[in-house]
Amino acid sequence: MVEQLFHPKPGSKVRLSNFDPSDRGDYDRSKADDEEDALEQKLASLQERLYAEGKQALLVVLQAMDAGGKDGTIKHVFDRVNPQGVRVTSFKAPTPEELAHDFLWRVHKQVPAKGYIGIFNRSHYEDVLVVRVNDLVPRDVWEARYRHINQFEHLLADSGVRILKFFLHISKDEQKERFQERLEKPDKHWKFSTGDLPVREKWDDYMRAYEDVLSRCNTDYAPWYIVPANRKWYRNLIVTRTIVEALESMNPQYPPAEPDLDKVVIPD
Repeated sequence: MVEQLFHPKPGSKVRLSNFDPSDRGDYDRSKADDEEDALEQKLASLQERLYAEGKQALLVVLQAMDAGGKDGTIKHVFDRVNPQGVRVTSFKAPTPEELAHDFLWRVHKQVPAKGYIGIFNRSHYEDVLVVRVNDLVPRDVWEARYRHINQFEHLLADSGVRILKFFLHISKDEQKERFQERLEKPDKHWKFSTGDLPVREKWDDYMRAYEDVLSRCNTDYAPWYIVPANRKWYRNLIVTRTIVEALESMNPQYPPAEPDLDKVVIPD
């Protein structure tokens, strides 16, 4: 089972200072890689059954500070699944059309259909994170959004969508190292933006905003997991294990075969 340390009790107040982003449990790299390899094989099998059954869906939400590992998590955790059954959505700054609707309008359209795994690289939570920290809307507007988000996720859960939300928790020092690596390696330059630096200056404001998200939108039907993400290999293990356990509990089944298949003769 996924350690309860990573999943705060719904209704409790989260303090990120109580969670060590460098935690690795009792694992070393070799042990973690071996376990993740076995879990990825299970994930591929479970995803095929989910797709074949076509009655349930899984939504995986990834949130993190810049360089927190969202892209890397998607690449490593889902590298063995059938891409036909997986949809990745990256939420950028809203377009004029999206701004003309309610903040969940663009999100609802990307929720995975039955049979699919949907992955949100950032999500509707940007509207209580970036929007809040940068004062893009009045406080009473973003305050109401916690309730709206919980209601939205409840609707999805009632409609057969299993929701898993992961906050990839890195330290400020680790972020600096990853930014520096992007500057030093030419093939990583495309991942670096000078626009990330003003965001870094607001680190403490973002941590407070994340604490409210993790406290106020952590429910039994849409749980948050705080994943120690300074060590990428441990991050991948925890995320993969959590997804596999969720799919196992969903227990998707292959649909029944057509009758009398044993009598079918394939013509020459």
